[in-house]
Amino acid sequence: MRPRSGPTVEHRVLAARLRMLRERAGVTLQAAAVALGAHPATVRRIERAETGLDAHQVRVLLERYAAPAEVAEGIMRALVPANLPGWWHEWRDAMQPWQQEVIGIESSAALVRTWHPALVPELLRTPDYEAALCRTLGAVPAARLDRHLELLAERRRRLHRRGAALWALFPAAALRTTVGGPAVMAEQRAALEEAAHLRRPTVQVVPLDDPPHPMTGAPPTHLLRVPEPEIGDRVVLEMPGRVVVVDEPAAVMDHRIRMDGACAVAPHPGTPLPASAEDAGGNP
Repeated sequence: MRPRSGPTVEHRVLAARLRMLRERAGVTLQAAAVALGAHPATVRRIERAETGLDAHQVRVLLERYAAPAEVAEGIMRALVPANLPGWWHEWRDAMQPWQQEVIGIESSAALVRTWHPALVPELLRTPDYEAALCRTLGAVPAARLDRHLELLAERRRRLHRRGAALWALFPAAALRTTVGGPAVMAEQRAALEEAAHLRRPTVQVVPLDDPPHPMTGAPPTHLLRVPEPEIGDRVVLEMPGRVVVVDEPAAVMDHRIRMDGACAVAPHPGTPLPASAEDAGGNP
C-alpha cells in the first residue's frame, strides 16, 4: 500500500457513487458490511474515500446494491485511475497534514476563492515573500522550505494550466506589512499589480479606510468548487493552531454568502492597488 497523500477527486467521486447506490438500494452500513464480511467502519471508510478501492470489495458491494450492469461496469472501469496517486504524491514530505485532505479538491477545482485578513494570500505570493514569511513564522522547517516552495509553484502552474479561476480578496494592510524587506515587498507588489491589471487571477484589495465588511475578523478562508455533481464545495478555515475543512452544504453556503458580500463592497477587480507606504509619504 502506497503512503497516503490524500484521495484524488476521481477517488472521491467513486466513493460517493457507492454511498448513493447503497442509500438508494435501502441497504444499511451493517448489511453492506455483512456482505463484505467486514466491520461497518470498513464500508464507512470506503464511502469517505479514506481507503483504497479494492476491486473485489467494490464488486461485492455493487452486487449487494443490485446496481444496473452499465453502472457497475462504469464504476469497475474507473477503479484503476481512481486508485492512482495524485500528482502531489511526490511532494507529500512538504505537505501539511491538512493539505493531504484538501489538495486533491484544489487540484480539480474550477474556482478557488481565497481571503486572508492580514497577508497576501498564499497562491499569490512570490517565492521570496513566501520563503521570508515561512522563516519568520517558523511555519515550515528549514530543511523542507525548498520543497514547500516547489509545491506552491506547482499548485499555481496546475491551476493556470487547466484554466481554473483564482479569486483573491485581502486588505491593503497586507501591503503595509513588510515581509522579507523592501526588495521582497517591491517584487510582491509588482506581481500583484500585474495580476490586478490582467485580471488573471482576480484580485480585490480592501482599502485601509473602508468600513467593516462580511469577512472582517474571519480567519484565512478558502472556498473550493469542483465541477463534479458528487463533490460538494469545500471551505478551508485556517484557525489558530488548526485547520478546519467544512463540507456541510448549509455551512458552506454561509461562508460563500459572506465572501460574496465582502467582494461586492470591495473595489472592483482591476482597480489599481492602494498606494504603498512610501508613495503615501511613509504614513502607517
